[in-house]
Amino acid sequence: MKALRIAFISPFFPLKGGIARFSGQVTHSLLAKGYDVVPVPFRALYPDFLTKGATDGSPDSASRSKSPLVLFNPFSWLATAPLVRSIQPDLLLVAYWSGLLAPLLYLMRRMTGIRVVVLLHNLSSHDSFFFEPLMRRLLAASVDGVITLSGEVSKEARTLMPRIPLLELFHPIYEPEGELPSLSDARRELALDDHAPVLLFFGYVRRYKGLDLLLRAMPAILQQEPNLQLLVAGQFLEDEAGYRRQIEELGIAASVRLYPGYVPGGRSALFFAAADAVVLPYRTATQSGVVQLAYGHGLPVIVTPAGALAEMVQHGETGWLARDVSSEGFAAAVGEFLESRKSPEARRLAIEAFCRNSSWELFASRAGSFLERVASAE
Repeated sequence: MKALRIAFISPFFPLKGGIARFSGQVTHSLLAKGYDVVPVPFRALYPDFLTKGATDGSPDSASRSKSPLVLFNPFSWLATAPLVRSIQPDLLLVAYWSGLLAPLLYLMRRMTGIRVVVLLHNLSSHDSFFFEPLMRRLLAASVDGVITLSGEVSKEARTLMPRIPLLELFHPIYEPEGELPSLSDARRELALDDHAPVLLFFGYVRRYKGLDLLLRAMPAILQQEPNLQLLVAGQFLEDEAGYRRQIEELGIAASVRLYPGYVPGGRSALFFAAADAVVLPYRTATQSGVVQLAYGHGLPVIVTPAGALAEMVQHGETGWLARDVSSEGFAAAVGEFLESRKSPEARRLAIEAFCRNSSWELFASRAGSFLERVASAE
């Protein structure tokens, strides 16, 4: 029987970011299940001056030039449609995280006549635009199936597109890239005390991720545990100087270490190995790959009840859920974590169980079956 042929439009390595990594893993997992997946990568998403460099800086970055597709250039969409047709796919799978993609989807559906399934990371952009309602209508008019990664997004999608087939899945676990250093080795390299509690804020720094809320929570956290250290590792897409001023004004400079800049996979293992918990003080969220990174490294998470984050945490077992999105609520959740640090074994077993139920193999199996149904629908 001929394998289902899937053209997959998405950011891929060497573009930065969680969606590029996610899409690469989806492709690998579907190929392992016997599906014929052909990536159609973006050459660029946004102008470099907005993203402070779009690729991970590796020598392979030149490979982007093979693709004509640029999100902010509609003329490139016209050039991509014949490319998609030439692949002769049974289905077009498209990663969707922003309303800016809706016109591209609409054009592809009309120009190729190929059925479209969206892998819906977010229905709404983290930074909303005034034309978001129009983009939602375009999306609903352009798709034949939807795959979501959380109940929160599924609820929104079913309201918008009640007649479109939908599969609710999950965000699978990210395993460490390469060998994970020991806690002692990681802390030695970062010049951290072996016995002090260490919290890690990881990934792009944007307003919706709430780093400022976490910094305001730090004085209360330090009252409970004066030796605690907060590591902030990731690229600042906002004014880094503003955060540094906030740190100085709060008097917490001795307890906060900033590691600005994009963190490649090999380097990220160092930060996760050195940490006791990963913190996500988000104002808004759907799901987050950072949670799956933390679990993959065996670490609990401390999160706000923003969006679908609560779905990803078993309170007191795989992590802690703040009572609300506030500095006070987050400080209290960190306090609960600090009080439980002396009994980590049950937490380790809970995280391992969560990981077993969130595998890429299971994701690919269920996603593949859904794609087959959509491709063969009358």
